[in-house]
Amino acid sequence: MHKTFAFVIVIMVLFDCSVSAQTSLSCDKNATQETVHLYNNLKKLLLNGVMLGHQDDMAYGVGWKYEKGRSDIKDVTGDYPAVMGFEMGGIELDHAVNLDSVPFDKMRSFIRDAYQHGCVITISWHLNNPLTGKSAWDPSPKETIESILPGGEKNELYNSWLDKVATFFQSLKGSNGEFIPVIFRPFHELNGSWFWWGGKNCTPAEIIQLYQYTEKYLKEVKNVHHLLYAFNTDKFYSATEFLERYPGDDYADIIGFDIYQRGSNETFMQNAGEMLGHLDSIATAHNKIPALTEFGYVGLPDSSWWTNVLLPVLKSHNVSYALAWRNAGLKHDGSSEFYVPYQGQVSAGDFKKFCDDEKILMQQDVAKEKLYKR
Repeated sequence: MHKTFAFVIVIMVLFDCSVSAQTSLSCDKNATQETVHLYNNLKKLLLNGVMLGHQDDMAYGVGWKYEKGRSDIKDVTGDYPAVMGFEMGGIELDHAVNLDSVPFDKMRSFIRDAYQHGCVITISWHLNNPLTGKSAWDPSPKETIESILPGGEKNELYNSWLDKVATFFQSLKGSNGEFIPVIFRPFHELNGSWFWWGGKNCTPAEIIQLYQYTEKYLKEVKNVHHLLYAFNTDKFYSATEFLERYPGDDYADIIGFDIYQRGSNETFMQNAGEMLGHLDSIATAHNKIPALTEFGYVGLPDSSWWTNVLLPVLKSHNVSYALAWRNAGLKHDGSSEFYVPYQGQVSAGDFKKFCDDEKILMQQDVAKEKLYKR
């Protein structure tokens, strides 16, 4: 074969493989360039360590709210988390603020800032019950999902909610006008029964159909192509249980679960370790990115919890990121709700050691990786 001709063939094959690799990784085959790059780089970054995340990190913390540049994590460690979590519950009702009282305008600003600094953005949606009009935590009648699927009495209402979700996502743009990629986490903890979309409130077939319908609507009807989709359960005890409500490989980029410590350190380590072990196997079999989509130990009473409990578990498994829940702060009755330490909190020193470990990736670490570029 002529050398020039052979060279051209090799280049064509490599080009074709490169294009295929870009378009086959994300479950959205029309994903934007930045979204494809993020997905590919998240997979590569699995070899480097675990990105630490925090819900509403820049919005408020213990004893403060909307102080520009402030973060409880930064106060303690000198760096921001690598993953920033946000919530869009309330967008479906045209509220100016989300269900955690964060104005959507401020949220857009936080998201743009996080993106410009190389962070990963993930958004959950605690949407109201469309059949009863009550909150996401309404123990709904089992007809709720049926009512919002095509042919149901609330399908038009649900579509209008998705229109508003799409409008919000399409309002997220970088400095060059590009859409900011987001990890969207709808219908989380869907094996539990505390949300209208979960557990005994619907069948596995119904939530799978709703998940697929929601994603198709955003992609095909609203032309939203800058999302990675995260599927996550609450506690689970086998791969079979985890996959019971799984919408399929064409509808998930990231798989994970939520876990909170409510008992002993030993029980938490055992449960989290077993679930992460299952997740490792499932992610490998389905070619998905594994993540600890939510975790927390409210009040953090153990001064060495971060390095003696959480870190050993994370070091034993492949995890893209671990998202700590929000620091809602100190309440008037003296109780508290926070999941990462603030300055002076009993576990602050240990948390600093945790974040300094080579396994844990912070904002400055991921900024170097340029996650949104090839």
